[in-house]
Amino acid sequence: MLGAVIIFIVILSLAVFVHECGHFFFARKFGVKVEEFGFGFPPRLYGFKRGGTIYSVNAIPVGGFVRLKGESGNSRDKDSFSSQSVAKRAVIIGAGVVMNAVLAWVLFTIGCLFGLPQVVGEGADLPTGARISDQRVHVVQVLEGSPADEAGVRSGDIIVSVDGRPLVAVAELSALTGQTDDSGLVLALDRDDEVVEVRTTPAVLPSGQTGIGVQLVETGLVSYPFYLAPLQGLFVTASYTYEITSVFLQIIGDLVTAGRPSVDVSGPIGIAVITGEVAKFGFLYLLQFTALLSINLGVLNVLPLPALDGGRLLFLLIEKLRGRSVGVRFEGIVHNIGFLLLMIMVVVITYGDVLRFGDQILQSFSGVFSG
Repeated sequence: MLGAVIIFIVILSLAVFVHECGHFFFARKFGVKVEEFGFGFPPRLYGFKRGGTIYSVNAIPVGGFVRLKGESGNSRDKDSFSSQSVAKRAVIIGAGVVMNAVLAWVLFTIGCLFGLPQVVGEGADLPTGARISDQRVHVVQVLEGSPADEAGVRSGDIIVSVDGRPLVAVAELSALTGQTDDSGLVLALDRDDEVVEVRTTPAVLPSGQTGIGVQLVETGLVSYPFYLAPLQGLFVTASYTYEITSVFLQIIGDLVTAGRPSVDVSGPIGIAVITGEVAKFGFLYLLQFTALLSINLGVLNVLPLPALDGGRLLFLLIEKLRGRSVGVRFEGIVHNIGFLLLMIMVVVITYGDVLRFGDQILQSFSGVFSG
């Protein structure tokens, strides 16, 4: 768990650093003074000043920030944020989200060069030029009371071989279940990097078909030639951005209509646990997870909610339509209330993570202290 937390902090810090670099770069480009570029959140541990900007390393190593002159509207100097046009302020604010998308595109492009984990096999619509390697058959669901369930097959297992023969396609197992005798099939399962062997005998399932009662999916690493990888990386980035945006909108809609989301939402603890699980599969899976986290951060920030970049962009839109701002004091109050509500939401989600992942957390702590 400790290793997972460290990896999570590194991944999140990268995504936030790139996000803040977007604000920093365009603020400097438009002549806005950047008072501080901080890695992590205060209290400050170390800092140095260069070019009028303080570059700091702070005690809380998650995230970061860029502090601009006049960001709170208290300065009308030429080099202050508040003296810039609405368009320039919008670009500075929105640049963080764009940089998160760029980071995802770069990571997905690298992944497309070396292989991104993807569902393959029958029915998979892969583009021309796609190359598949490291095919595996994953168990995604086990029917309760089925032969597989009684044999101890679990969701998440990887079926390595059947009766000593390597298995790389779902169709191969389907064919074998119809040919076996009463001696059954010996499945070699990859479970948490350990090989477990179980014996199971196919039977007639409630659906009327003969099988062992598992839902399977074929996965593999899908790569592309160097001249196709950037375009495919862009397509993957756009597809995931659309899907993640749809999920966020669904969550907001559920909160408004039902008072709670209809899907599970994870906070820092949950994401750290997921990070540890993803890291077990290797670097390419972790690369994809980092790209997805960057997109999540970007989409979350662009939502028109107070205290987020999207909320600030909303106030700029109102200012443009009205011809004047709504007032620095009023906007500050709205953002402060929004930030408070976000913190409450984080606490509630974290509490839910503790309830869901408490056993794993306790096991990791007991492992640390016993060692």
